Amino acid sequence: MIIVLKEKIAENVAKIEKLFAGQKQIFVHRNRVAVVGASLADLPAEIKQAATELIDKTPAAVQASRLFHPENTVIKTAHSLIGAANMTIMAGPCSVESQEHIFKMAQVAKQGGATVLRGGAFKPRTSPYSFQGLGEAGLKYLRAAADENEMDVITEVMDDEHVPLVAKYTDIFQIGARNMQNFSLLKAVGQTKIPVALKRGMSATIDDLLNAAEYIAAGGNQQIMLIERGIRTFDNKYTRNTFDIGAVPVLQQLTHYPVIVDPSHAAGYWDLVTPLAVAGIAAGASGVIVEIHDDPAHAFSDGPQALKPAAYQVMAQHCQQVQQLVASWK
Repeated sequence: MIIVLKEKIAENVAKIEKLFAGQKQIFVHRNRVAVVGASLADLPAEIKQAATELIDKTPAAVQASRLFHPENTVIKTAHSLIGAANMTIMAGPCSVESQEHIFKMAQVAKQGGATVLRGGAFKPRTSPYSFQGLGEAGLKYLRAAADENEMDVITEVMDDEHVPLVAKYTDIFQIGARNMQNFSLLKAVGQTKIPVALKRGMSATIDDLLNAAEYIAAGGNQQIMLIERGIRTFDNKYTRNTFDIGAVPVLQQLTHYPVIVDPSHAAGYWDLVTPLAVAGIAAGASGVIVEIHDDPAHAFSDGPQALKPAAYQVMAQHCQQVQQLVASWK
C-alpha cells in the first residue's frame, strides 16, 4: 500500500517506520510512503487522518510505479541529462575492437550529437566461438575515447563478479536482454550509485521488465533507465526481433524511469534502424541507443545492424527533428 501524507511528513513517516519495523519493507519518496504487504486494516486512525490518500492496490514493482513516484526521473551524468523532455543519443560500435577504432567511432558518435559512447568489452554471444570482447583492455580504450570527446560511457556488465571492474570505467551499467532476470547481477548493480540501463528481455512482458528494475531499486539505486530493444515473436523473417513500439507510452504511463529505444537490436538490419529510431522518439522515448561502424562487413559483431557514419548522421538529425515536433505538441 502507499500512504500519501498531507501534514507533519517527517513525524508521520517516523511513526509508520516504527509501526512496521521488522515486519514490512518500507520505502519513502517525499510525502509518499510505500509499505509492502500492508493493508488499510493495519493502519491506526492517526495515520489515516494524516493522509490525503491511501492507495491499497499497488503493483509488485512499487518503487518503479508512478503511484509511488509521480514525477519523471531524470538521470544526470557528467555529459548527459537522461529522461523527461531530454533526448539522449547513445552510439558506438557493438564491440570495442581496438583502441584506434573506438577513438574513430567516438568522434563519429559525437558529431551526430551523441553524449554517451557505447561499446562492449565483454560480449555475451549466442555461439561460444564468436568474439567475446577485449575485457579490461577494451574498457580502458572505451573510457579514454569517451574522455577525449567529453562523452559518458555505457557498457555491458555480464555478471556480479564483474561489477567492481566495470564500475571503474563506466558511467552507466548496461544490463543486456539475456541478463534481465539475472537477479544476482541486478542486486549487485543495485548496491552501487552508478546509473543502470536495463534492457527488456526478448521474451519478457512489461511487468517482467518492471519487476527486474525493482531488484535494482530495492538495493537503493533508483538511477534506472529502461531499454526497449524488441521482443521475440512468431515472425522474425524480416526483422531480428519485433519492435514493441507500444511499450514506450505504456511504460511512461506506468513508471517514472526514462525509456530508451534500441532500434539496432530490434531491427537487425541497418536500413531499418532509422525508421524504428524515429518511431521510438515519436512515441515519446527519451533517447536512442544505436550501433555504428565504418566497415560493418568486417565488424567483429553485429555488423548487419550497424549504421555507417553518414547513415548515423541522418538518423540523428531525423530523431532530433521529430523530438522537437513532439515537444511542440505538449
